[in-house]
Amino acid sequence: MSRKRQNSRARAARGGRLRLIGGDFRRRLLPVPDHPGLRPTPDRVRETLFNWLSGHIDSRTRALDLFAGTGALGLEALSRGAGEVVFVESERRVARQIEDNLATLGAAMAVHQQDAEGFLERPPARPFSLVFLDPPFRCQLIDACCQRLSGDGWLADGAYIYIETEAELAFTPPPGWQLERTTRAGDSLARLYRCVSDHAAGAGR
Repeated sequence: MSRKRQNSRARAARGGRLRLIGGDFRRRLLPVPDHPGLRPTPDRVRETLFNWLSGHIDSRTRALDLFAGTGALGLEALSRGAGEVVFVESERRVARQIEDNLATLGAAMAVHQQDAEGFLERPPARPFSLVFLDPPFRCQLIDACCQRLSGDGWLADGAYIYIETEAELAFTPPPGWQLERTTRAGDSLARLYRCVSDHAAGAGR
């Protein structure tokens, strides 16, 4: 397609823009599609999250961005030095925009156009040390995904799991997930857990 992928597919069919807020790609503006229900994590919440993770992301970090949407969380982790980020997004047009944005940044990372629960059905080749879970609100998706993540070798020892849900959702984490931080912004509640379970997939980041 070239020509900057046809101006990033005509600025994602006149959608909005995503601004990366830290790291190598700081201040880069990337197009995001105009798509129903697409809800990027606000800048302030992202900044808080990555302040929490300061010192815990480097070239050994293998991150998983489930329900990737705009890819804001995975792209921010990549900008801040993560060695690998895997994106999972069920909507074809939204997943393609993540691919376009990765190409713009010169980053060769995997984007799976698949629903998160289906992606989690097969064990990973290697465990992840950082997982982002920001599913559509009020769709009852978080519990099943967390249960799958807690087994089958998905999480490295000491892995961090970020969960963003509607504020009123009652959530009980799987055994071995220790709550590290929490913050609220409007209708959303953000939690950061650390996997300290004896059942984690293994040491390493």
